[in-house]
Amino acid sequence: MKIEEAIVYVLMKRNGGMTTEQIADAINRFGLHMRKDKMPVTGKQVYAVVCRFPGMFTKEAGRIMLMI
Repeated sequence: MKIEEAIVYVLMKRNGGMTTEQIADAINRFGLHMRKDKMPVTGKQVYAVVCRFPGMFTKEAGRIMLMI
């Protein structure tokens, strides 16, 4: 699964938004996305993806939420 798909999946399961670290933890815990270097997904990586898709995600009060 692509990381942006994993982020959407995690956010759909949890209503009210999550921090980037919480999203990264959930992605790693459930094995939703595997980096090429086999290292765990980081909060910084989640933040970079969120910034790349401004029409899909919104940032409010330190939390990431879906705009869909």
